[in-house]
Amino acid sequence: MAGAASARPLSPEPLAIWVVSDGRAGIENQALGLAEAVQRLTPAEITTKPIRWRPIFDRLPSALKTPAMLASAPLTAPWPDLWIATGRATLPLSTRVKAWSGGKTFVVQTQDPRWANDRYDLIVAPAHDGLSGDNVFEITGSPHRITPQRIAKAAPAFTDRIAPLPHPRIAVLIGGKSKAFDLPPAHAADLADQIAEAVRASGGALMLTFSRRTPDAAKAVMTARLSDLPGWIWDGTGENPLFGFLHFADHILVTEDSANMAAEAASTGKPVHVLPMIPLKAGDKFARLHDDLQSRGATRPFDGALDGWTYEPLAETDRAARAVLEAMQTR
Repeated sequence: MAGAASARPLSPEPLAIWVVSDGRAGIENQALGLAEAVQRLTPAEITTKPIRWRPIFDRLPSALKTPAMLASAPLTAPWPDLWIATGRATLPLSTRVKAWSGGKTFVVQTQDPRWANDRYDLIVAPAHDGLSGDNVFEITGSPHRITPQRIAKAAPAFTDRIAPLPHPRIAVLIGGKSKAFDLPPAHAADLADQIAEAVRASGGALMLTFSRRTPDAAKAVMTARLSDLPGWIWDGTGENPLFGFLHFADHILVTEDSANMAAEAASTGKPVHVLPMIPLKAGDKFARLHDDLQSRGATRPFDGALDGWTYEPLAETDRAARAVLEAMQTR
């Protein structure tokens, strides 16, 4: 599907947008980020709708699930103008909401649904998934909520802690175990030693945050080896300083296991250095993602040096939002 032109408001009334997911932050933020990007282009009211199935029905195939099996609140009219959903839990509803709404609701599914792909008005899919179809709009990485304006707005809350740190300030975003990658203690120790050497050589400071998937053992070994550096290793207490880290960083180091983290970092326009993980299976999809990011000039493999470079910040979520509005106008 070709890139979309700048969109105009669809009508004088604000769009009613439902963001539908299983409520997990990493999943919901994809749909919410796309909804917020639409809202930046046209007046809209966003409502989040978390979906949860009763445990006994949760693993049923999507085709067999019915709304009566929901543990979460039932979804009822008035139906939205725009339905943006992410994740397997939403599929049984995403494929039916157009009929429930009498054709009013425009249905967008992010990621590759892997089921009934012809029953969504638009699929916003990561290019590295290799999905194709007349209703597919490919983007680099996944939709997210990070914008330069959002980062700048959140940053002042962390100024007192970060502003005194010396330059260069190195933000380090550590992922963790997934189906495709692992972070065992020995590898975590190696990464920590490489990061420490780079920070010391630069005379700068460290700003490090772990993800929910980071194994406890990896956290412990990295914290032990990096805690004597100038900077801040966030221990998970208090407000998450991620936006502050991204705002004040001169360099960003990110592990290769997360398409979200890589795409978010590349939206800053700052040098993004990719840290290797231990692969658990063939990583063709992630290889395609990182090849794409490198071809755009956003990322380079971390080699221990903190060289700087510039590139046009990625704004893929905004591009997808324009595609959504254009598709709604021309359906």
